[in-house]
Amino acid sequence: MTSGERARVTTPIRSYAAIGDSYSEGMGDERPDGTPRGWADLVAAGLAHAAGGTIGYANLAIRGRLLAPILDEQLPAALALGPELLSINGGGNDILRPSVSIEGVADRLVGAAERGRAAGARVMIVSGADPTRHIPMGAVFSRRGDELALAVRHRLAGGDVLFVDNWSDPRLPELRYWSVDRLHLNALGHALAAANVLAALGVPVPASPAAPDAGDDLERPRTAEYWRRYVLPWIGRRLTGRSSDRAGLTVPARLTGRASRPVSGIPANPQAARVE
Repeated sequence: MTSGERARVTTPIRSYAAIGDSYSEGMGDERPDGTPRGWADLVAAGLAHAAGGTIGYANLAIRGRLLAPILDEQLPAALALGPELLSINGGGNDILRPSVSIEGVADRLVGAAERGRAAGARVMIVSGADPTRHIPMGAVFSRRGDELALAVRHRLAGGDVLFVDNWSDPRLPELRYWSVDRLHLNALGHALAAANVLAALGVPVPASPAAPDAGDDLERPRTAEYWRRYVLPWIGRRLTGRSSDRAGLTVPARLTGRASRPVSGIPANPQAARVE
């Protein structure tokens, strides 16, 4: 499920920036106070553990974003921080629109990765997981996601950009990895996605957190309440082009912006922090 560079990390990564949409923001894996954690935070924690100390970490991802604003707004802000490692996630919301150019999305993703490499960062494109077994028009979106993964993989073949293809992981479509809305991964799903990223980097994978609501979700039928709360608003946003995003981008001044915190206390997105 990876392509590009595969060598084990021999020098600890000391700074990491993530850009993307709700997948990178961590929706579906919320802490008790409601703030998201997600796979990028778990990757940062794994990198800190491998480094044996603190690392700089900034997560600039914002839910609901299409690829264009991710690359126009978040990418320059992330590169200005000078991270050693940059993860790029995007295009998932684009392929859910009524019409989309898969080739165009792939070109923009790879072009962004090339900008990151030119700026001196080690870059990985990380695809989102595949929710299409559980959503309306799943077959259509599944085909688009498959085409996008193949297009990105083809463009990166033989290069030095890592592609972590969570979309093609055969485990992640299972319902037990998805939150109650069936659109975002739960804690268990984000942990598996993080494990894929760390494994691709050659970094030891920490133990996965529990997903206490996963079992209950498996037993929950597709009731009228579920459709009213999640499916119908989701369809409306897809048809009208509206976003589900929250507040706009907040750019940290630098990757080492705040006092050191334990791994369990990685702060809410989007922030700069030191992770240990």
